[in-house]
Amino acid sequence: MTSPSENNARRVDGLTDEQAYKMYFCWPKWARREQKPPPGDWTTWLLLGGRGSGKTRAGSEWVRRLARRGIGPIALVGETMTEAVDIMVRGESGLLAVHPDEERPVLRGKSRLIWPNGVEAAIMTGSDPERFRGPQFAAAWCDEIGKWPNAEEAWDMLQFGLRLGDRPRQLATTTPRPTRLIKRLLADEHTKTVRMRTADNARNLAPSFLDAVVARYEGSVLGRQELDGEMIEDLPNALWQRAMFKRGVAESLGRVVVAVDPPVTVTAKSDACGIIVVGRIGENAVVLEDATLKPAPPLAWARRAVTAYHAHQADCLVVEVNQGGDLVRTMIEQVDPSVPMKAVRASRGKWLRAEPVAALYGRGLVFHVEGLVALEDELCAFGPDGKAGGHSPDRVDALVWGLTELLLNDVRLRLRGL
Repeated sequence: MTSPSENNARRVDGLTDEQAYKMYFCWPKWARREQKPPPGDWTTWLLLGGRGSGKTRAGSEWVRRLARRGIGPIALVGETMTEAVDIMVRGESGLLAVHPDEERPVLRGKSRLIWPNGVEAAIMTGSDPERFRGPQFAAAWCDEIGKWPNAEEAWDMLQFGLRLGDRPRQLATTTPRPTRLIKRLLADEHTKTVRMRTADNARNLAPSFLDAVVARYEGSVLGRQELDGEMIEDLPNALWQRAMFKRGVAESLGRVVVAVDPPVTVTAKSDACGIIVVGRIGENAVVLEDATLKPAPPLAWARRAVTAYHAHQADCLVVEVNQGGDLVRTMIEQVDPSVPMKAVRASRGKWLRAEPVAALYGRGLVFHVEGLVALEDELCAFGPDGKAGGHSPDRVDALVWGLTELLLNDVRLRLRGL
């Protein structure tokens, strides 16, 4: 049995150039059922899909449909401004690509799209919740909400601005991750959830991708999440499981340290600077704050770390100096030369350094204050390859240095009789 899109492809052969052009941009003829807006009365369309399953195309076409009907303004929200522009707007399946010439919007500056009929869209980043204060929208397309660093806060701020028109609605396209926001949306009665697999879009993917990537990971835990769009609560080979996180309060604190994992370079796509504050309570430890910064110019992360040091009345900064060495110390001294700093160097891989710290969690010796969602997500995504969801685990690195200093080093010294 042939699919509707295959039948349409055969029909194109008998069309004139003008007819073929119109049919090329007639999305209802090409779209799979799950790529079309779901029926019913919903506020949020949650489109969970694997890599290359057609999520971006569905988002672009939904926004195109809204603009044609004069519905606006529209919020276009990506994990970062760079990703919002490069994927949602300029990408192969982005907004500029899915419009015929006469309907195509114009990108004004770096943060605004304007359609020929006057509808406007604001390009925004989910990493800065404060940016949502003030603007008002009739609709929103939010991409990869599973990767947003401040997902719940950013989503909540967006909801306050989604108040124009008769039926304000939003589409969230993402590879599923067990984040609090995605779980919350799945449980919301106003959410319509649709799932897509990479295999569903095979005819539009390069054979090399299907052979090298899909064949390799199909059936694995990672493949179930990244290809089949399944929600995997805990990775079976992860050092941290969500059940290990216990809530605590910052009372009767002993020693407090601010652990810092500086990035090697500073660009829009560089690693973040992991900054984690941990305090000791007897034989236990409590994680007090995640002050991680991205982007992280040297002077900016140094100021953030020193601010955390003073705010928590810490005893010292524990800073990894494998990358930067003297520059790292110079940056901190430039901000406040009175702040004591302990330099640490990594001689083993990330996974080996993290194992004894994860064991502390397993023994119930580490507690978290409320609100450490991004840190907990990264801990659960941290894998044997030394990455978390394909990214450098900057929060994990900083946490490991902090808890090693507070608990593990003390145990080792006592075992040596020092």
